[in-house]
Amino acid sequence: MKKSLGAKTILYPTPTLLVGSYDEAGKPNLMTAAWGGICNSRPPCIYVSLRKATYSHHCLLVNRGYTVSIVSEDLVQQADYCGIASGRDVDKFAVTGWTPVSSDLVHAPYVAEAPLVIECRLVQALELGLHTQFIGEVLDVKAEERVLDQWGRVDVSRLRPIVFAPDSREYYGLGSLLGKAFEIGKPLQER
Repeated sequence: MKKSLGAKTILYPTPTLLVGSYDEAGKPNLMTAAWGGICNSRPPCIYVSLRKATYSHHCLLVNRGYTVSIVSEDLVQQADYCGIASGRDVDKFAVTGWTPVSSDLVHAPYVAEAPLVIECRLVQALELGLHTQFIGEVLDVKAEERVLDQWGRVDVSRLRPIVFAPDSREYYGLGSLLGKAFEIGKPLQER
C-alpha cells in the first residue's frame, strides 16, 4: 500500500546543473540548480527554474542567455559549494579553482573543467510563483572527446553526471545500464 507524502517537489532523479551567467559588472557567476531539464525538441530547448532571491536570477534576465555546465562525480564538492554560496558575496570560480570560459554564442561563462556544456539563448521567462522558469534555446552543446562514444554521442558512463535526490538532499552517481530505450520493451508488443 502506498503512503501519501503530500504535495512536494519530488521527481527522481533530478539533474545537478551549474548555471553560468555574468553579473552587471561582468563578473562570472555559477549557481547549482536541480530544477531543470529538457522542455522542447525543435528548436532544442532546456529550462532552469531559479528563485527570484538568487543572484543568478537577475543576471539571466539582464543578459538574455546562460550556460549549463554538467560536471562529473569527482567534482561534486565544488558543485555543491556553488549551491551554498552566493555570487553576491564570493567569486565561485576562484573558490572552486574552476576556469571561466566566455561563450562565443551568449553572454555567459561556462566551466572549462566540465566535460559537457550547453549554451542557451533565453527565449522565455515564466513566473511560476517562488521560481521563474528560464527557457533557453540550445545554440550549442560542447563535449570533451573523452566522454564521447565511437559515434560522437555522449556516453553517460564516461560523463558520470551527478544527480540530486530532492527529498533527502543527497547527491548520487548513476547506476548500471538496464537496456536500450525503445528496444527493451519490444517483447511486450508481441503479447
